[in-house]
Formats: sequence, structure tokens, C-alpha cells
Amino acid sequence: TMMESWDGPAAILFSDGDLLGATLDRNGLRPSRYYITKDGMLILSSEVGVLDIPEENIKIKSRLQPGRILLVDTVQKKIISDEECKAQYANTYPYGEWLDMNLVHLADLKIPNKKIPVHTLEERNILYRAFGWNYEDVNEMVLPMARNGVEPTASMGVDTPLAVMSEKHQSLFSYFKQLFAQVTNPPIDSLREKIVTDTTVYVGKDGNILEPNAKNCRVLEINNPILTGTDLIKIAALNSNGLKAKTLSILFKIADSLGGESLPLAQAGKPSCATPSSGETPQRPLLSAALENLFKQIDQAYAEGYNIIILSDRGVDKTHAAIPAILAVSAVEQYLIKTKKRTAVSIILESAEVRDVHQAAMCLGYGARAINPYLAHEAIAELIDQKILDKDYHTAIDDYNKAVVNGIVKIAAKMGISTIQSYQSAQIFEAVGIAADVIEKYFTNTVSRVGGIGLKEIEEDVRYHHAQGFDPAGLTVNQHLDSVGNHKLRRGPTAESHLYNPETIVALQQATRNADYNRFKEYTALVDSNDHPHTLRAMLEFNFASDGGIPLEEVESVDEIVKRFKTGAMSYGSISEEAHKCMALAMNHLHGKSNSGEGGEKPERLGTEYNSAIKQVASGRFGVTEEYLLSAREIQIKMAQGAKPGEGGHLPGKKVYPWIAKTRYATPGVALISPPPHHDIYSIEDLAQLIYDLKNANRQARISVKLVSEAGVGTIAAGVAKAGAQVILISGHDGGTGAAPISSIHHAGLPWELGLAETHQTLIQNGLRGRVVLETDGKLMSGRDVVIAALLGAEEFGFATAPLISMGCSMMRVCQLDTCPFGVATQNEKLRAKFPGKPEYVENFMKFIAQEMREIMAKLGVRSVEELCGRTDLLKLKDKQGFKRAGLVDMSRVLANSEANKKEACGWKKDRSLFNFELEKRIDLTKLLPDFEKNANSGSGEKDYINIQSTDRTVGTILGSEIQKKFGNSLDDDTYRVNFRGGAGQSFGAFIPKGLTLRLEGDANDAFGKGLSGGKLVIKKPDAFEGDADKNIIVGNVALFGATSGTAFINGVAGERFCVRNSGATVVAEGCGDHGLEYMTGGTAVILGGTGKNLCAGMSGGVAYVLDEKHDLYKRLNHELVKMYALDDETTTLSASTTDEDKLHSLIEQHFAETGSARAKSILENWNHYRKAFKKIIPNDYLKIMKEIAAQEKSGSEHEDAVLAAFRKCTA
Repeated sequence: TMMESWDGPAAILFSDGDLLGATLDRNGLRPSRYYITKDGMLILSSEVGVLDIPEENIKIKSRLQPGRILLVDTVQKKIISDEECKAQYANTYPYGEWLDMNLVHLADLKIPNKKIPVHTLEERNILYRAFGWNYEDVNEMVLPMARNGVEPTASMGVDTPLAVMSEKHQSLFSYFKQLFAQVTNPPIDSLREKIVTDTTVYVGKDGNILEPNAKNCRVLEINNPILTGTDLIKIAALNSNGLKAKTLSILFKIADSLGGESLPLAQAGKPSCATPSSGETPQRPLLSAALENLFKQIDQAYAEGYNIIILSDRGVDKTHAAIPAILAVSAVEQYLIKTKKRTAVSIILESAEVRDVHQAAMCLGYGARAINPYLAHEAIAELIDQKILDKDYHTAIDDYNKAVVNGIVKIAAKMGISTIQSYQSAQIFEAVGIAADVIEKYFTNTVSRVGGIGLKEIEEDVRYHHAQGFDPAGLTVNQHLDSVGNHKLRRGPTAESHLYNPETIVALQQATRNADYNRFKEYTALVDSNDHPHTLRAMLEFNFASDGGIPLEEVESVDEIVKRFKTGAMSYGSISEEAHKCMALAMNHLHGKSNSGEGGEKPERLGTEYNSAIKQVASGRFGVTEEYLLSAREIQIKMAQGAKPGEGGHLPGKKVYPWIAKTRYATPGVALISPPPHHDIYSIEDLAQLIYDLKNANRQARISVKLVSEAGVGTIAAGVAKAGAQVILISGHDGGTGAAPISSIHHAGLPWELGLAETHQTLIQNGLRGRVVLETDGKLMSGRDVVIAALLGAEEFGFATAPLISMGCSMMRVCQLDTCPFGVATQNEKLRAKFPGKPEYVENFMKFIAQEMREIMAKLGVRSVEELCGRTDLLKLKDKQGFKRAGLVDMSRVLANSEANKKEACGWKKDRSLFNFELEKRIDLTKLLPDFEKNANSGSGEKDYINIQSTDRTVGTILGSEIQKKFGNSLDDDTYRVNFRGGAGQSFGAFIPKGLTLRLEGDANDAFGKGLSGGKLVIKKPDAFEGDADKNIIVGNVALFGATSGTAFINGVAGERFCVRNSGATVVAEGCGDHGLEYMTGGTAVILGGTGKNLCAGMSGGVAYVLDEKHDLYKRLNHELVKMYALDDETTTLSASTTDEDKLHSLIEQHFAETGSARAKSILENWNHYRKAFKKIIPNDYLKIMKEIAAQEKSGSEHEDAVLAAFRKCTA
């Protein structure tokens, strides 16, 4: 029996008839509000306002808090507190005593009196090659992690072959892709919400959770599952009651000795996974026999009482090779499960093969409890000895281990998992290119849709790499590591093939610059060549019409086809203004659409020919204002991106130039990180709410949702369609122009061919296909690629890398460094001056793609893209494939339902009815807009009290959009005023602009003031409610999320993640929950009461003033980026014209004037007492640059010049 913790969004209600309880996940990812009335009734719901309860009868207004339990004993008629409930269970058994007597800590174990085995340089060079290492592994992976303590980043996606299609015998690890959460279960923010993550693992016998006893505590506690050599020899020496370790070799005899002695590699004992005796003739691969033999040894070790098995690949020599580490680990894990020993035995891996984050994550994900990557550690020592790395050995090893484990935490967090214990054995991967029988036996329950290599081919790869270290003919082998160019292009016989190489780049640039279609055909002949296939679509060819098709003139025109084309989401900040405007202008000329990316857009571009037709709304909400949203023809919600699905964006501080910071409402020179999740989307219902919000903000725009291909994306897309999305984008894993960790670029997400086919088929099966437009992107490079995408179900198509190359990019892959020599992916003015791109180059690329499509469509006998869409019957497998293992790959899942598609092609295309939001029934259109139109010409107006309830969602947003359209940002505050009473629904006052004031007497739900864009919001407790405002909840979670300007006064306590990503609004509240002011980049927050934990995590701009009466705020503050000061600390005063005390006093006066707050009144009346209890919180980098700006201005510089000078000085 076993149970493993698994965190995720959960609000759980339970009852046995007498006890009624409710609990929330420990990260607070679900809303749950409750009232307690004076007559002893408890009313709990995900929202307030669902029932009309007289305010005078309400005693308490509260919420379920993260990780807390609310328990009601209906027999005794009392509420049992979280503390009382947990204390009862915590005291049921003497857990503390059990742990003290039994729990063993790795750090406390005695170090055995023996040396850690270390290889000589010559031995190590042989091992590198035998285990498939290359030059990049050492110098571009291990070295940066040892030096910096973090996984290195790269950019520009993947353009090398899938592992099964490669001729370079890629590692078995490369056949697996990481899965991730999108929409239905959010990724967790392992960076800023680190307090909920845990890397501790336990080794030994798991015990029986149904029988609490002291023996269950007899385990070894390991804080970091990436073990040093010292850690491992301590574990290997365990032989005490309850903890016994045994080392088993995972080597097998690959060939008879070729004469002479084997290389004396450091190893204790001989390889034990021997093959059958020499008299037998194996009828199956040696690997199969080696694994079976390993299973027998596991059984024997178990029978002898061992409960820690160390699988080791030490001892490789001329005649012995290692079972691939991931195969050995997973095979043993599955065997233990099948033989019901899984909870009695723990696996530890000692491996020379593991060297990067993805590989270590896979080993843990398939069953290992801990890993010792001994060859990687030796490589670090070698780098130090060679003076390539100037660092203490132990520090370098610790930093490398930290980089690996933090990378694993991030990979787990992509799936919404916060503890390594939960991630272990979870198998959250999809195999691409592995045979079904191997999956079934050794990787049971792993998703695998395309089949591929079996044990025979895996053994071939092992033999190939072994021969690189030990030449079968006994000849001397090259001991230098090959540079294979897995990411950056390299030349040579050992180098991996890249789709974008000097030949294809030059051909594309010449074609687009010279408007030379013949040269373009030469380019597409190169990328579509069958000599070096890279993608699943490369295995397909067209089923051309037997009669030769139709005349080209009958096919839809280029001008019509290009209207379906888009450029990928590349933010202003990641690329230069010149490149960003160039693409926008080109796509507007073509009547296609360019995508702003997640960095906002300069206001002066909005509504002009440089306006991006698609405005992206990502988790960081950079620059997302009502004005920005109104300028869009399509608004795209980015749930994930191909380069790093499940992660947030990152713009390094040195790329946050003043003009970028201004557009993003941030601080120059301070790095910008967008959270992995949208903090207002933890479920499909939450996504539906954001779609609704954005539709209210711009009723003319289509709402699009961007997903990344993975197993199950079709089901997610069905939910997205039901949620109201009008466009669904399925991105491939290989696209992605943004900077991302290397493990994410190469190992997260799936090919778009799989995701698109699944989504198209799932939507048809659920009767939803006609409701949405399907789009795809991800290394679409030729007309052939686009036609295949259309045949698999896509109607619109995105291009990112190719337009960049057309404009001048040459794939240097240094985008994240701000050193792009072509002025494309840089903000450096000198480099930007070299930008060679012109809009017509991008236009030529798009037109050439469309023309090539027309030629193919004519041969297929198809007249339009609409007719083309979904016709998988027009695709077939190539008769002659371009790679050796093509016969093993099964593409039936991609080409499924071809017959059905012919029959149903017309069905879904006939009914294209869009989702009906029924906006005409909402308060804004029935009550607010008619009054506004009456008063619009008079220049002001006020609406008397309107009663609202929880079903009244996004109130005021449509009115705000009309005010923005008519007046822009020209109105004074309070020009138009609307008053409400009741329990407001989600997103009250979302995106309202300057000049509009909404006042609410009552309560509000989640996302109050989302995206506030200059307006004013006031919420006060009803006069009839007798509770203290500063002790009762009045607004829900993520209030003021993404606010860019305006003011809000909250007469009560806000829920979790208050003011998350505030970048310019001034907000006063009387308390808040956990994770308050998270990711704040600007504005001012005043909190006149208590706060939850993890306050100011990721805060990089703005100022907070917090009342700290008990002087314990420091315990709840996240100190990583900010520092706490006394209110009168003059060294941190940022304004020359007013003191912090005067500013704070003025804001509290305004709060009292707007809300009548008793708390504010008391503070003002006793100012001399309270002012000493206020703390000022300022981000360190923000303070540094703001003081430098002030110094520059003091010396006579104009403001803009001062900002630029300060930026240069602080980022030098």
C-alpha cells in the first residue's frame, strides 16, 4: 500500500453526517468563501453573493485559507478550528518520538573509511565516449551549472531531428518528452512560491499507511536527491536494522574480450548482470537477458533483507557495457510493482550517463529515489584541474547539484507538482519513437503514440557508443569529445543535422530580399529534402489526384491565402522595435495578423499601420491595458509556449531598456519574469472567465487560446472551446523564439502534428469543431508544411523563425544575451542600427509560402484552404523513407479517421456558429451603457445604486471600453460614477479606464479590479454589517491582478495574491492573504492590517507600506528581492518633493474619505503612535536605479536622459 502527496488546485468538502469539513490545497489555488450568521448557520461556496443574507445577520465573513481545514461538529454545534483539528490527529500517536528514535538523516551518517573511486584522465575520456557524451555536454551544460548554479538557457527552438529519426544514435533519454499542465491544472511557481516546494526524499521501506507505528519511520531522509560521491558511499555502507543497502551492477557482456587485459576502471566487484552461458545461443537481444538477470538479483537481494538497491554502471570496459540508465531504472521499478515489492525496496542510481536536468528528472520520474552522477562530478574536477573553471571543487559540485535539483523542481512544477516525493515514479513523460512492447514491459503506462525502436535498436545504440570508447578492432580510438551541435549548428561527420543551416538561411534570405520565387523553391527543396528528415511530417507525402488535379488558376489566390497567416508571438523587448514594427507593417499590408507577444505595445503604434492585430495576454500581463486590448482584432491568451511550456517568460535586466520598461510598466534594468501560471486561471472555469473578461473589454475581437501539443491536448481544447474561445492555437515543441532552459527547449512538448491531429479529431467527436478556428505553428518552413498542417485540421498558420530570418536573423542563438549582430533580438541602439529587414521581405516569404501551397493544392485537386482543411485522406506515408528506422514508426494516430473525415468534412464546416456570450443580457448593456450614452455629451454622470449578485460578472468593463473609445485617457477622475450594492461576481471593474469610478457597498469575488487601467474602484462594507472591516474578507483572490494605473480603496481584507503583478495602480486595503504583492513591478500598495506569508515574492518595482503592529512582518516577508525599512528612513525616500510619511498619510486620508473606514480613522487620529508601526518595503534593484535616476536629474540631466544614464550604469 502506498500514498504519495500530490498538490494541485483543490477545495474539498466532506461529511459523515455529523461532521462537515472543508479544506483547501496548501497553495490556495481555489476560491472558497464562507459566512457565519448570528443564528448559527455556516454558508460556504466558491463565491460570495450566491444567497441573499441580511447583512445585519452576518457575524463573520471569511475564507478557507491555504492548507487549512474548516470543520463543523453539527452534534456539538460548534466549529473546530484548524489548529484544534490538526492537534487532535498530531497527538493521536507519539510521532515526534517515533521520528527521533527511527528517522535516519543522511548528513548524520558516518563517512566510511574508504576513498571515492576516481578515474584517470585517460579512463575518463574513454568513459565519456562510451556513455555518449559530447563536447557540448561538458562545456555547455556541466560547466555552466557548476559555475553559476543554474541550468543554462538558450533560444530559437529546436531544428534537429527527433531522436528516432536521427542517425547519430541519440541517448534513450532523448526519446521522451516532458508533459506539463495547461488550463485544467496550473503549473506551480517554483521560483516565487518556493515555500510550497520540497526536495526531500525518503529511502528505505515505505511502510503501511493504514497501520501507524514506529517502524514506518525507519527510513533515510535525503534533502537533495542528487548525491555526492561521499553521500553514496555512506548509503552503500548502510547495514543496520531496517536499512540495508546493496549495490547491483547494470553492466552486461557486450562481446568476448578481444585479447589483452580490460581497462582497470575503478569498481567494487564484478559486473553481475551476466548474459547466458557461452553454450547458449541467445534468441533475443542481450539487453533482455541482462534485464531478466537483474530482476533475479533484485529478488535475491529482497530475500536477503536489503531494502535499498543501488544500481551502478561502474566498471565499463572492452567487453562490458551498461544497460541505459533510464531503461534499468524503469525496468526495475515496473518489476517491483508487478511483484508487489515496490514499497519495500528503494532504488538509487549511480550513473556515468546522467549529466543534465532532463536525464536526472527522468530517472526520478521512473523510480529512482536519488542519483549519483559520478562522471559529471569527475568532469567538474577535471575542468577545475584544467583551470577552465576557477572554483573550489566542493562548491562547484554543490552548485551543479543545486542546478540539477532546482531544474527538476521546475520540471515537476510544470505539472503542478510541488514536491520531489510526488514527482518520483509519476512517469509524466510521453515517448516518441519507442516500440509498444518495450513501453508495455519496461515503461508501463507511459503514453506512446507513434511506436519506434525496440530492445534490438536500443542495444545497437549502446554498441555504437561503446565502440567509440573501445574500438572493436582493437585500434586506438579518438579520445577527444565530438561537437555534435545538438543546439547550435556544428559541421562535421559527427554533427547533428539542422533544418536552419547556412545553405537554407542564405537561400531564404536571397529569395525574400530579391523577390525570387525560384530561389525560394531551392530553399524549400532543401528543407523538405528526404535525405535528412527531421519531423514526423517528413514521413508523409501527398495523395495527388490521379487525373493530374486542376488548373492553378482555379485555386484560391495568394492574396486570400495569406489572410490566414500570422507571425508568432514575439514580444517587444525580446526583439527590437525595428523588427517588431517591420512584421506588423508587413502583415497589415497582407491583411494577415502580427502578434504583439507578451510585452505590450507602444501606445503611439496602436491603431496605426504598425499596430499588431493580435494582442497577447500572458501570465505577466505586461502592458495589458484597456487601450491595448481595444486595438486588437484578435486577443490571444497564452497558456503555454512551445519553447518552454509550463514556464513563465524571462527578460533579463540588461534587455529592459527604458523604452521597454515604459511599455511594460516596469523598471529599467530590472529583470522581468512572468509567472508560470496565470494567477487568475487555475481551472477551465477560470479560463472561461478570462475569455469573458476580454470579450467584454473588446467585443469586436476574436478570443484565442494558445496551447502546446501534448498527450490529451484534444480534451483540453474541447474544454477551451466550451469556455468560449473562438480560436485555438496548437503550438509544436520545436518552435519558440524565446530564451528558455535547454532542457525545456529540447525535451518539453510534442510535435504539432500529434497535437493538431488529436485536437481536430476530438473536437469533431464532441461536435465542437465548427465552433472554433484551429491554428498551428512551430517551425512551419515551406508550403508543404502548411498544406500538411491544413490536411491535419488547421485553418490558420503561424510563422516566427522564418520571418526573423527573412528580416536578417542568421540563427546565432544568442537572443538572450542582447548581442544579436543583426539588430533583430536586441535593444542595443548600435546593434539595432544594423537591422537589415524590410516589410517586403516578410511579405515575400508569406506570398511564396502561399504560392507553393497553391501549386500543391492544384495537384491535389483542391480549390481552397477551407476545402483542404481536415482531409487526411489526401496524405499517405512515403514509400521510401529517408532514415533507417522509419519502418518502426507508426503514424496511424496522425492519419486517423481519414474515411470519417471525408464524410464529415462538410458537416462541421457548414455549422460555424460561434460561442454566444449573451452580452446583451448583462448589466453593462441593459443599464450602464444607455445611461452613459445619455450623459456622454454632458461630460459627466452618476448612476444611482444598482443591486448586483455573483452572476453579474465583469461589471463595468463594457462601459469602460466605450469610455476608452470615446475619450481615450483624457478624462479626469470621477467623471463618470456608478454605485452598486450586493455581492459582485468575478472580475468586478476589470480593465476600467481613467475617468470611470465604480463604488460597491458589499462584497466582491476573485479578480476584483483585474487589469485596472486608470479607473477608480471603491468597495466598502455595508453599514448593516457589524463586523470589523480589518478582520473580515471583502474581496477574493488576485484582486488588482495586472493593474497598470488607477486607484482602489478596499474597506476590508483581500484574499490570496493581492495585487499580483500590479505595475502602476495605487491600492489601499486593510489586510491580505498569502503571496500578497507578488511580482509587483510598479505602483503603491498600502496594507492597514495583517498579511499572509510570502509577502512581496518576486516584487521588483513599486513601494509598499504595511502596518506592522506586532513587529513580526519580517517572518512573513520574502526577502529575496526586497528589503524592509522604517517609514522615516530617509536613505530610501524616492521623492524629492514629499516624504514617505506625508505620502502614506495622504493615502490613508483618501481611503477614509472614500470608504469611511474605521481602521483608517483610528490610524489618522493616533498618527504619532501608528506611524512608528508602519514598514516601507522596496525592491533592492528598484531602489538602486531610482536613486541613480534622482542623482542624474540632480546633476542637471533631463528625465529621459537621466533614466537612460542610470540604466547604463546599473547594468554595466
